[in-house]
Amino acid sequence: MVISFEEVSYRYRDRGMSPVLGLDGLNLELEEGRMIAVLGAPGSGKSTLLQHMNGLIRADDGLIRILDFRLESGDSKKIPAGLRQRVGLVFQYPEQQLFEETVEKDLLFGPLNFGRSPAEAAEAVRRAASFVGLDEELLGQSPFKLSSGQMRKAAVAAVLAADPDILALDEPTASLDPASRDDLMQRLHGLTRTQGKTILVVTHRLEEIVAFADEFVVIKDGKVLFQGTAGELVHRQEVLEQGGLMAPSSVRMAGMLAAQLGIEPAEMLPDAAALAEWYAELLGS
Repeated sequence: MVISFEEVSYRYRDRGMSPVLGLDGLNLELEEGRMIAVLGAPGSGKSTLLQHMNGLIRADDGLIRILDFRLESGDSKKIPAGLRQRVGLVFQYPEQQLFEETVEKDLLFGPLNFGRSPAEAAEAVRRAASFVGLDEELLGQSPFKLSSGQMRKAAVAAVLAADPDILALDEPTASLDPASRDDLMQRLHGLTRTQGKTILVVTHRLEEIVAFADEFVVIKDGKVLFQGTAGELVHRQEVLEQGGLMAPSSVRMAGMLAAQLGIEPAEMLPDAAALAEWYAELLGS
């Protein structure tokens, strides 16, 4: 297992308020080289889980194993050397991640900080910017003068430039138009196939990732409610309802068509191509 959470609990502590449970004895095991969707309603604990990945927050109880690192509760809270180089985290709000005078300096920070030469870092920046579709002419601008979609791409590129083994992204497609969302998901999925990277995507939009992720994890009240494939998830209506999720439009349409024809909907892959094939078979029968 590349990632293992064993009975992990975490409580948020705000001054003057009672602790709020973020994770509640959560258990989870994930394999490497896969694209994994982490789904759930706001406040479910999915972002909290992601922030444990590179030690941004530390568990109150339990043990986390990531690659060859161990993050134990109750230790000195020191971040293991090399963890943040190998596990890159993209925040939900890019303005929390971008801080340099220019976009290029933001993208250079990771590779330079992790020991790349200036020439190697510059090449890593070029590749990362190209990968996310960030125009080269934007590299000299302040990140805070970019559009929200451009800032999102810059934040993803800044983490990619450091070449982590695991990439954990919190709502990476927010502020992107539908075409850009689909393009980014395809590119991220490609990293698992071409480079063997492990990609975790936190989102509440099942529709936009259902055709790309290899595995789906649904979080509710700080615990794992479901773990499995897309085909298993979209036909588990009780899991979707408990997780605050909606089945993809292709699956909902298949259900409506089946109801009108008085037949059982097929246990199909939840994408438009599968729906079209199923419908064509119905018309031909």
